Amino acid sequence: MPVRAHDRDVDLRSRLRHDTGFWIVALAFLSAMAFSTLPSPLYAIYQERDHFAAPVVTVVFAAYALGVMASLYLAGHVSDWLGRRRVTLVALVVSGLSAVLFVLWNDVAGLLVARFVNGIAIGALTATATAHLSELSAATGRRGPRAALVATVANLGGLGLGPLVGGLFAERAAEPLVTPYVVFAAVFAALAVLLLLVPETVERREERPAYRPQRVSLPGDARAAFWAAGMAAFGAFAVLGMFTSLTPTFLTGTMHESSHLLAGAIPFGVYASAATAQALTMRLATRTQVLLAVSLVVAGLIAVAAAALTASLAVFALAGVVAGAGVGVLFRSAIASAAAVAAPGRAGETLAGVFLIAYAGLTVPVLAVGAALAALPQATVLVGFSGAVIVLVGVTGGRMAAQAPARAA
Repeated sequence: MPVRAHDRDVDLRSRLRHDTGFWIVALAFLSAMAFSTLPSPLYAIYQERDHFAAPVVTVVFAAYALGVMASLYLAGHVSDWLGRRRVTLVALVVSGLSAVLFVLWNDVAGLLVARFVNGIAIGALTATATAHLSELSAATGRRGPRAALVATVANLGGLGLGPLVGGLFAERAAEPLVTPYVVFAAVFAALAVLLLLVPETVERREERPAYRPQRVSLPGDARAAFWAAGMAAFGAFAVLGMFTSLTPTFLTGTMHESSHLLAGAIPFGVYASAATAQALTMRLATRTQVLLAVSLVVAGLIAVAAAALTASLAVFALAGVVAGAGVGVLFRSAIASAAAVAAPGRAGETLAGVFLIAYAGLTVPVLAVGAALAALPQATVLVGFSGAVIVLVGVTGGRMAAQAPARAA
């Protein structure tokens, strides 16, 4: 009897450690993702101070996406054998380094380097933290949707929280290009200490496998389905990239609104809508999800074009919420569609391919928009961007819907 009581006490302590660790990892994930979008409303301040053109903002933003892509390819999988906690800890340290770079080297060259370094941290963290949350939750005996829901909220919720926090600092802080980075550097330092308390969920191998970059698998008998999912993800991230990087530019130029808080609140609405829509549509049939997502993205982008032509701030904000909801559901549907056609034992490689294509969507269209802004009016660029993404999402979404099973994703 005493032995059984002792075993129960040990089991209870283990569950408590894993449950506490679960929330520490969730907080670290949320904080890192928020930091990655923190500079969005601050770009206008950099632009005013250094007198650079709007296309430079898109290049700075693209540097972040390139860092994420490089990290996904080179380090997105190493936590499988290095350990989740160790990789998360390294990602936090690299995020802290990025914060220091923002403070000490804040001209355009420094912004490019700091954003690229931040992207490296996020690329390593995203899959690692998601897997760690799932494993920590399972260790507590909870195998329901909690881990997936918390991972979604930490990911998209963090991405949305960043611009809002950045906007608050821009409006209220005496040194808006210093204070937010110092605060986040301190947060990362505290979280790094807390991470030492988190249980590891990956057994370290006695012999480490030879390092290789993450392979990207294209299933030979389902390339059409894979590319439909990948290009739908590309379109979804193009919308996110536009709202995250260029909202301050469009607000000041087209709508004559200079509020930094508003420049952060609109991307917040986009990401918050995406996270909420994902949570509310989890149980819908996959085909229904895809059709709903495409409808919302198309409606949102039509509203973006209308806002550009009428210079309406209210329509632009509403467009962000509607398009964001569609993007959230569309991206999750793309992941589900790609996983469904993956070869046995190669789902990870297939999904890596989708993520890389998605982050290309965060880079290429934003750079194209930046280049177009150098020669065309902002309203024309917004209308052209909206039309191109509507066509892309409509075609790829239609193909995904035709191939989707009639069950929940």
